[in-house]
Amino acid sequence: MQRAIQRAKRGIPVVICLAGLVGTAAGAQVMVKAAAPPANTPTTPTGKSTAPAAAPAPKAALPDSFAGWVADEPLKTVTDAAQADSANAAALKEYDFQGATLATYTREGETLTVRALRFSDLSGAYGAYSFYRGTGWPREDIGTGAASNHNRVLFWRGTTVVDATFSHISPMSGSELRELANQLPFPQGTKALAPPILANLPQKSLDGQTTHYALGPSGYAGSGGVLPPDLAGFDRGAEAVTAGYTLVSGPATLTLVEYPTPQLAMAQEARIRDYIKAGSHAQPAFPKPLVDSDQASLEVRRSGPLVAVVSGDATPEESHKLLGSVHYESDLVSIPQPTESEVSKTGRLLEGIATLVIIGSLAAILLGFFLGGGRALYRIARGKPASSVYEAEFIRLDLRD
Repeated sequence: MQRAIQRAKRGIPVVICLAGLVGTAAGAQVMVKAAAPPANTPTTPTGKSTAPAAAPAPKAALPDSFAGWVADEPLKTVTDAAQADSANAAALKEYDFQGATLATYTREGETLTVRALRFSDLSGAYGAYSFYRGTGWPREDIGTGAASNHNRVLFWRGTTVVDATFSHISPMSGSELRELANQLPFPQGTKALAPPILANLPQKSLDGQTTHYALGPSGYAGSGGVLPPDLAGFDRGAEAVTAGYTLVSGPATLTLVEYPTPQLAMAQEARIRDYIKAGSHAQPAFPKPLVDSDQASLEVRRSGPLVAVVSGDATPEESHKLLGSVHYESDLVSIPQPTESEVSKTGRLLEGIATLVIIGSLAAILLGFFLGGGRALYRIARGKPASSVYEAEFIRLDLRD
């Protein structure tokens, strides 16, 4: 998977100085030699420095200006999640945070604060976007996905999540951010793949603005996860998605947790089922989403490596129907077989040649029989012998005086 922002490469300048003048009878010659390394820098026997090269500075994910907005100070790039968002650094690391660019733009007395977060692939970027996006935020048409909350606009494209806050929102703010989104790179290959678990969400009655994708306990808890993070089993390689559904009898929340193997899913399903059955005696105590749910509608079901949990205020019948619509399907991949040996290939070639010769011979015999037999029948129909071998052929001249 490709990074959204490629790191710039910079060369290291070589410093040279003039050595002293060496006097000779013919004159003076000027010699140039490389500057000696510092005393604490290790060198090779030839005198070359072996000190490691300085790490290249990360390239800024944001432009210096766009749509009339101009950065009032140099863009700041950071690689520490705590510098990008100290309160949610743990969640950013779970989504494989790579770096961030922080900028403040000004235009005609207005300000725009932008934070661009970079991740290793599209899955991490989508997870971070769903983490920051509040449930129920109005949808916007910017980048791959966007939502807004008053003067704050959050969108993502490729491996980058952009969090923009306007001092004053205007009708043109959306088009200005679309111009910015078009300048962000889009990954190729496996880095551009969406989380596969999203394909297992039933689409009927789904509210797309309520989905939250998590790769660890911090991201899961911070985005309003239904289960206790420790019970989800992120330490076993799990990933989870939570989505809201608008059913006739009331809202419902569907949680899908995918594990590396069906065996792990089976074990976690038993733990989650026992936890929900414990009710008020469960340890740890029910999180608020479970407390606020209709206890009769809580249900757990496994499908392959997926464990699905339904909660909310819908009736048990509708909750059960929603849970039953979750079905895991895996694509079968054939195992590569050993390649043919050269002897086998030669044998198959000779067999093909022999088959071709036999087919050609039979075709020639049938063609000769058809043409020759047809000609014989034609001669017999005219009252002549079947073969013209016995006919006396001569030239007759009808000459008269």
